[in-house]
Amino acid sequence: MDRHVALYTFGIFMRPSEDQANDDFHSLNDQILPLVDKAPGMVARSGYDFEPGPDSWGTQIFPKFYKEKGDGWSPSTLSLWVDMESAMAFSYFGLHALALKRGKEWMERPKWPPYILWWPAEGHRPDWTDAVARHQHMHDHGPSPRAFDFKNAFDLTGEPVDVDHGKVKAIAARQQPSGTM
Repeated sequence: MDRHVALYTFGIFMRPSEDQANDDFHSLNDQILPLVDKAPGMVARSGYDFEPGPDSWGTQIFPKFYKEKGDGWSPSTLSLWVDMESAMAFSYFGLHALALKRGKEWMERPKWPPYILWWPAEGHRPDWTDAVARHQHMHDHGPSPRAFDFKNAFDLTGEPVDVDHGKVKAIAARQQPSGTM
């Protein structure tokens, strides 16, 4: 079995999720989820308790940065990718890139890492608890083989590595159309 890279993302809405100010976020999110499931290099993603879609990888929890807004949740994702380049291509190209650019309309400016990556053990599917613990570790200690970002990446052996940006662009070119907005 191949090793896959895990990606965890976390954000906090400025207003409660159902506030009208977040309508465009929800519209984009509804378009992005089907695209991510078909993205080149996507292996699997966790769903969320009590929502249609993939099963949740354990009970969804949130980092200590989470601020309850009266709706009981905050935008976060947990997924597995064949490599860092595939995860980066989906994140920074297409419709997801548009959502990231517009993020300041909906999300608090993070004082924490907005995402982390790591290499789970072969055959291991990470859960929300592991993701949040690694997220906290990166916040407290900076990038390391335990949790890192695209700018400060590590390979499977724990050695620093640069993301192959040529490969990222080639993967992005194979992605599904960006959708509409």
